Amino acid sequence: MSQPRWAVVVPVKQLAAAKSRLRGALPGVPHEELALALAADTLRAVLACPAVAEALVVTDDARVAGAARAAGARVLPDEPAAGLNAAFRHGATGTTAEWVAGLTADLPALRPAELASALLAAQNGRPAVRRFVPDAPGSGTVLLTAPPGVPLDPRFGVGSAVAHAASGALTLSGDWPSLRRDVDTAADLTAAARLGLGPRTAALVTAGRPAHSAG
Repeated sequence: MSQPRWAVVVPVKQLAAAKSRLRGALPGVPHEELALALAADTLRAVLACPAVAEALVVTDDARVAGAARAAGARVLPDEPAAGLNAAFRHGATGTTAEWVAGLTADLPALRPAELASALLAAQNGRPAVRRFVPDAPGSGTVLLTAPPGVPLDPRFGVGSAVAHAASGALTLSGDWPSLRRDVDTAADLTAAARLGLGPRTAALVTAGRPAHSAG
């Protein structure tokens, strides 16, 4: 069976409000630059994934929108302005693709091949059932998928893995460390760096590294 091509929805907050727990993680690097880099590297991997037909970025941030369009994504304004799950729902209804996925925007180590593998696993799973990939700690969610005719019905937020399971979604299991490695804290960023960061985030990490630890 050939793999269908997916629409992937990636909501991104206003940069000033994004990734608040990561603030100050890179001394000397403006927080908004780091938040933008995380989203840009995530989107770069999505657009390089052969299983993806289109990426839809839901945002009201002008810098995010500009970077997304330059990369080849479609941008939708966050018209609901009602939080992350409303943004995911808005993006999911903005595509004609039959297979739809929601992905968090903080995966700077994401490898396109791992995303493709997870989407293939979702395609080959139980029919008409949503599937999700927990984050590395296991309590959150990085990817939620919906097959044709099934609403995405996102439950992202604190404890989202349990919330998605309770809503009827099934866990996707696979060897996808870069997909599972979302970045909320400085420790998460260090863990993502061990996997290999995308170019934009990697450049900022290098710029923000204290001089005594350089090299």
